[in-house]
Amino acid sequence: MLLQVKNLTHIYMPGSPYEHRALYNVNLEVHQGDFLGLIGRTGSGKTTLVQHLNGLLKPTQGTVLFKDRDLYGEQKVDWREIRQKIGLVFQYPEEQLFGETVFEDVAFGPRKLGLGEEMVQLRVKKALEMVNLDYNNFKGRSPFNLSRGEMRRVAMAGVLSMEPEILVMDEPSSGLDPRGRKMLLEQVKQFHRQSGITVIFVSHNMEEVALLANRLAVMEGGQIVLEGSPREVFTEAEKLISIGLGIPQVTRLMLELKNKGKQVKADIFSVEEARREIIKLFEEKQGDRS
Repeated sequence: MLLQVKNLTHIYMPGSPYEHRALYNVNLEVHQGDFLGLIGRTGSGKTTLVQHLNGLLKPTQGTVLFKDRDLYGEQKVDWREIRQKIGLVFQYPEEQLFGETVFEDVAFGPRKLGLGEEMVQLRVKKALEMVNLDYNNFKGRSPFNLSRGEMRRVAMAGVLSMEPEILVMDEPSSGLDPRGRKMLLEQVKQFHRQSGITVIFVSHNMEEVALLANRLAVMEGGQIVLEGSPREVFTEAEKLISIGLGIPQVTRLMLELKNKGKQVKADIFSVEEARREIIKLFEEKQGDRS
């Protein structure tokens, strides 16, 4: 098991008038190569949960195991090492850029690891290529003169240059226009496919996770209330709607067709699957007429 969350509870400001239980008895497993979509409404506990994965928050109860190593047990943990292995891309990561050039910004992490300049250059080049930014065109540019989408990809490259085993992305498409969102998601999908890196993708957007994730965990009220493949989770349409998440638009369309008596599958969440199902329905109808 690569990562395991066990009975995790977190209470903000315990014992004060502002005490708030953000997580309650959360259990979650992440396997090597997973693309896990962690979804839920704002305030459901998603960000609080992922901040426990590399020590930004400490559990009130429970623990996190990374490769069977208890991160919150009695043995001392080198959090610098853990944060290299479990890289976290925050929401609006472009706000954390600081280097005079793209190269200097992406190189910061590898240099902190004590790597030589030749290896640092290789890491920066590889990381920029993973987010589809040409090394020669971007290395000398100021990150603050880039588009917002490009800035965000530079910030992602800074985390990827550390060569983490797990990449945690907290609402990475927030605030981007449709074109920038599409480009970013395509790059995330591509580098996951090419590198095999394990990804935990935090989002409230059902269309995004439907296209990217192989597993989903749905949070509500600080707990995981649904877990499984996208197909398994999206069959629970009524429950998802009841907690304010809804379902992908294409899934809603197929459900409406089924409710009107059409013989179609409702557990569909991609446009291509829906297209094939509708063509099949049309061909069957034409066959009945002949």
